[in-house]
Formats: sequence, C-alpha cells, structure tokens
Amino acid sequence: MSDLKTSLADLRKSYERAELDETHSAADPLLQFERWLGEAIAGQVPEPNAMTVATVGSDLRPSTRIVLIKGYDARGIVWFTNYNSRKGQELAGNPFAALQFHWVELERVVRIEGRVEKVSDEESDAYFASRPLDSRIGAWASPQSQPIEGRGVLVANAAKYSAKFLLNPPRPPHWGGYRLVPERWEFWQGRKSRLHDRLCYQQDGQDWIKTRLAP
Repeated sequence: MSDLKTSLADLRKSYERAELDETHSAADPLLQFERWLGEAIAGQVPEPNAMTVATVGSDLRPSTRIVLIKGYDARGIVWFTNYNSRKGQELAGNPFAALQFHWVELERVVRIEGRVEKVSDEESDAYFASRPLDSRIGAWASPQSQPIEGRGVLVANAAKYSAKFLLNPPRPPHWGGYRLVPERWEFWQGRKSRLHDRLCYQQDGQDWIKTRLAP
C-alpha cells in the first residue's frame, strides 16, 4: 500500500462547531435551508451557492456535477444550464434528481430530492439577460457535453457569435432553467465522536414530517 493510501486511512476530523436538534430546527425545511444558506454566506464559505446535482440515465447509472443555485422559493430550487447537456438529456428521460450542498467550514450538508421541471421561458429569459455578456456568448459557443476537437472550437464559436449578436445575444433555445420540487430534505450537522445530527423532512400532503436519523 502506498504512503498516500496509508495517510488517507489515517485522516480524522472532530466535528464540534454546532448542533442540530428537533426543537430548534424550523418546521418548514425551506426555512431551515434559508437559515443555513444565510449563515454560509455570512460566514464567507467559498462558493456557498455551489451544489452537486445527481441524475440517472436510461442505463440506470447515476452521474453528478456541480452547478450553482440561482433561486429558491416555496416552489423549489432553481439552476440554469444547457438543456442538451448530459444532465439535460438524463432529466428528459427521468425527471427526478438529488441535490447536495456541502459547507465544509460549517461542518454541514443539505441533501434535497424531488422531481425536476423546466422553469418558464419568462424566468429563463430574465435570468439570461442578467448574465455578463461573455457568459451569454458562452451559452451559444459551447455544445455542452459534446465531444470537440480542441479548445479552439470554443474560441472560434465565441468569436462567431460575438460578431453575430454584438452586445445583445438572445437566450439560446437550448438553454434555460430547471426547478427541483423537493419531496425530501436532509440536514446533517457534524458532531463529536461521529455521533452526527441528521434531520430528515418528508412530505405528507401539505405537511412536512421531521424525523431524526442515526448517523
């Protein structure tokens, strides 16, 4: 066994920053999420808006990638991407996904599962218009998840669409937002001696049932 593998097995961390219990957690998981996200932002956690999105393809194999949350409300969690990407293709065939936020510095994880739908064209148009010009051109230039011969393809595409659209590129028809409508939430707070706190919220009609899970 290499020295690296040996050192990996020996890595340890004691989680002692905070706690999470049934009494002080919000009855609505969205409010609990908002509280923790606000604390991650206030605590200047690197990229507190970064989340893992897990989807499953037609071959029943899962895949993950990092995206950025761009909005949330009672309807769900929103992000934007290329609809023709691998995740877009997988969501078209199986419109369910799982999200995960990992705020390492706060020793916290939030997991969210549910069905996924596209946001309205109006929502996608509004967000696209708010993006920097280079990002709007990039949405046209990149055939996301498709094989390309080299980076030069992207550079050439960006130049082509910059010349075509100048300062006003419209939203590409293959680009827009998704909303995950939560059916299950889990909040994980690291605790000492690996006796972590895990609270699960599952939907029962219009209500959320809160349950403590063993770590």
